[in-house]
Amino acid sequence: MKLRINLLYLFSLIILISISNYSRERVKIVTYNILNYPDNSSTKNPRFQRIMSAIDADIVIVEEILSQSAVNEFKVQVLGDDYVSGVFIDGPDTDSAIFYKDSLFSFISTGFISPSQGPRYIYVFKLSHNITQDTIIIYAAHFKASDGIDNETRRLNEAQTLRVFTDMLPAGTDYILVGDLNLYRSTEPAYEELLVQDGTGYFLDPLNEPGNWHNNSGFTDILTQSTRLTDIGDGGSFGGLDDRFDFILSSQSIVDKGGIDYVDGSYWAYGNDGNHFNQSIHDPPNDSVSTPIAIDLYLASDHLPVVAEFDFGVVSDVEDEQNLPKDFVLYQNYPNPFNPSTKIRFRILEFGFVSLKIYDVLGNEIATLVNEAKPAGSYEVEFSGIGLSTGVYFYRLTAADYSASKKLILLK
Repeated sequence: MKLRINLLYLFSLIILISISNYSRERVKIVTYNILNYPDNSSTKNPRFQRIMSAIDADIVIVEEILSQSAVNEFKVQVLGDDYVSGVFIDGPDTDSAIFYKDSLFSFISTGFISPSQGPRYIYVFKLSHNITQDTIIIYAAHFKASDGIDNETRRLNEAQTLRVFTDMLPAGTDYILVGDLNLYRSTEPAYEELLVQDGTGYFLDPLNEPGNWHNNSGFTDILTQSTRLTDIGDGGSFGGLDDRFDFILSSQSIVDKGGIDYVDGSYWAYGNDGNHFNQSIHDPPNDSVSTPIAIDLYLASDHLPVVAEFDFGVVSDVEDEQNLPKDFVLYQNYPNPFNPSTKIRFRILEFGFVSLKIYDVLGNEIATLVNEAKPAGSYEVEFSGIGLSTGVYFYRLTAADYSASKKLILLK
């Protein structure tokens, strides 16, 4: 009898989750120039593996990958079984490739744009989120390198060609541009072309830090290249961290509420602690990553990965008004999946008794996080999965006449 009751309770929880119109899924995206991969891959693969495991992105886009066999090697030797690769197109120069967790995303298509003055394709990847059904278009680019008017002109041509295509997209399309854009300053014509709002296909820079990024200590915390002070013999640039070449730019619809939302403050040049201007990234101390990871970043590539997070399945303002509880809100835990701990937020708008509990898939109570009267307000509690097995769990909030349940996933 007890098992039957637990199973009925589990079924009720699943129904509550499946019909919820206001849960959201957080997605981490990383772009990384991996320096003419697979050159020196036998020694670099373990370093890339540790870096990518530490970042644990849901979508991975790489630049300077050379062939289909290189894509296969990176997937097997670096990313592992949690990822699959999108369709790869071998262009006329170094290429971009995409990898994603197929537990979260379904691949729709790969395309490319060929700028008339560009040495490389601009790749167009389209994916759909398995739970929210939101579709995202990812443009992956590696613009012409080096300073000087001729190279700036070629980068402008690449940006103009991209804008021709994005300006044809329907209003409200969710898209981003990622990659090594080799831009030295915000006044460079290519950057201005990408951001100018004279059509619908413009991009926004989540950092919004205009200026001369080249060798400027005022922007030390957003620089991505170079990770080395001296030449280490693998063909990478050196001179210390002094340029912001790597970007994640987004469409207006991703900044606006609804569908896919950029998570404020999540943009990060991974491994840049703001204290390594004109230095090697592994010079101690590095306050943002462990010493072994800092060494891996130094030896694996002359670029840092750039990471940003996005919420999928975000309701619009109208949906908020019509569907969300007026007085109480239970938010999706973050991070999710998690290990070893995660945070759960909720809001109550009147004094009353509040219960927040964790259950396993059989409906057995695992932990009680809140079990007391609380005044109106917003709250955040932390749940630790230490001692629990990998798997799906549920958390349930009860307050006054309101109750809601959501699932959380522990991965070890």
